[in-house]
Amino acid sequence: MSSNRLRFLDTTLRDGEQAPGCSMNIDEKLRMAHALEELGVNVIEAGFAAASPGDFQAIQSISQEVRGPNIGSLARAKREDIEAAARALEKARRSRVHIVLSSSDIHLEYKLKISRSQALEQADAAVRLGCSMIDEVEFSPEDSTRSDPDFLCQMVATVIAAGATIINIPDTVGYSVPHEYAGIFTMLRARLPEVSGVTLSSHCHNDLGLAVANTLAAVSAGVQQVECTINGIGERAGNAALEEVAAAMQVRRDQYPCTHSLVLDRLFPISELLSEIIQFAPAPNKAVVGKNAFAHEAGIHQHGVMANPLTYEIMNPVAFGVPQRRMVLGKHSGRSALALRYRELGVSLEASELDAAYRRFTLLADRRKAIFDQDLLALIPADQLSQTQSV
Repeated sequence: MSSNRLRFLDTTLRDGEQAPGCSMNIDEKLRMAHALEELGVNVIEAGFAAASPGDFQAIQSISQEVRGPNIGSLARAKREDIEAAARALEKARRSRVHIVLSSSDIHLEYKLKISRSQALEQADAAVRLGCSMIDEVEFSPEDSTRSDPDFLCQMVATVIAAGATIINIPDTVGYSVPHEYAGIFTMLRARLPEVSGVTLSSHCHNDLGLAVANTLAAVSAGVQQVECTINGIGERAGNAALEEVAAAMQVRRDQYPCTHSLVLDRLFPISELLSEIIQFAPAPNKAVVGKNAFAHEAGIHQHGVMANPLTYEIMNPVAFGVPQRRMVLGKHSGRSALALRYRELGVSLEASELDAAYRRFTLLADRRKAIFDQDLLALIPADQLSQTQSV
């Protein structure tokens, strides 16, 4: 894969907000939009203008106040949706409408109840209308990864001819696997010469836990835009997590030699902000931003990290805005980590004293899930503690 400039579209405020319990009011969306601007995303998909008055007003407010990224709204391939998006985006520095219409037969038959030819007509008309009202048009053949390849190519060719300049291939139900997803982009380039003149984009869901892997496969296949959400929130199992995609590209630049505009040390702060707004923190073992992402309890690991962090950490937490790594004291911890914590508490122990404290510590750790500083101090005899702290 040759080096290229990768654009990040953040859809936390649209697809992410569709996750149960993750809805945001206008003020909260504005806070997130300003934070996304500081993060350096290229496009903010601010909502779905036709969905509700609140979404319309949020897009309108973000368009007026956030001047760095392009601002977008989702729209179905319907006149009323596109017109609502145009009105909401009127004040944007650069506006984008993201038009979605299904390309899979299962969606066409059971959800939309239209034929393939009708879908092509609707897609063509919607894109032409969008181009007449909004700065740029992105088009997504919904459920691309379960679509007939010939028809998918036909739909993509139709919307490019109608004026769409960004073609997104959504793995709407998280069905694809990495080599298969990358192959769709390779196929489109091979079969449609006109694809060379547009931006190809990826949008992956996490139903099989493969959203980030599929996104990275798309990057390897040469897409110029990736669509993600903060903390990976979104419909069902969520979307590709922006912080994980960005971290993978940073750590494995040998595999993903792309440049981008993200300010990486803003990743943890924006994750924290989103958690505060939706009152829903990521799982402790969540990569990059989870509470345990840079925490070490096992003694072997703790000793290694104390000697050289690279022994058990492939990335520097500070680079992503994480304040510091954590040494967690528990039943798997060793003497080195215990001694370090005592030194941080101002307690200096001789080797024999540390051995005695460590024996008491392991007995306590077998009974307790959490060990606090006061517990550690209580393991030292009072006369010994007063002596060591006065030295």
